Amino acid sequence: MRSRTTALAVLASVSLLALGGCGKPRIIPRVASGVRLASITVTSPSFSDGSRIPVDHTCDGKDLMPELVLSSPPENTRSLLLLVEDPDAPNGTFTHMALFNVSPDVRKLPGGAEPTGAGEAARFGLNDFQVAHYSGPCPPRGEAHRYRFRVVALDNVLDLPEGAPIARIEEAIDGHIIGEGMLTGHFGH
Repeated sequence: MRSRTTALAVLASVSLLALGGCGKPRIIPRVASGVRLASITVTSPSFSDGSRIPVDHTCDGKDLMPELVLSSPPENTRSLLLLVEDPDAPNGTFTHMALFNVSPDVRKLPGGAEPTGAGEAARFGLNDFQVAHYSGPCPPRGEAHRYRFRVVALDNVLDLPEGAPIARIEEAIDGHIIGEGMLTGHFGH
């Protein structure tokens, strides 16, 4: 009986760790205090908002980031954050890319393996594949998911190293968001 009780206690502990993770729960970053969130337009010559993402920008193709075109961010923007997210993932939003400290002067990010032209300070954070680069849409076979290409204007520059985990990026931008824009596409195998 004692070994069964011990086994149940171990199982309960492992389950709690799996549900809550090893650290603090992820936060939902807030807008800067006293700021009205500005809108940034995000477009791509590769696909239009709400349409299918071309295969070359997915795990079935060349896995290349699509070219993105951005409108001017709000005044006082010190850096931009670019996120590629799958909100339809089975365990919650799955991050495919986090590129932070992008220059606020950037109006176009050329497509490709590396987002050239993002500025000298630009760095990749770890995505949910645990790699520091773009990992294109790759839903489970038989499923179609939406993918958000989000640009976030910040009133700060993140003091984080290349490969910072997404949770640290979210903590660093909390209370510093002054603008946002999004381009959404979908993909399924």
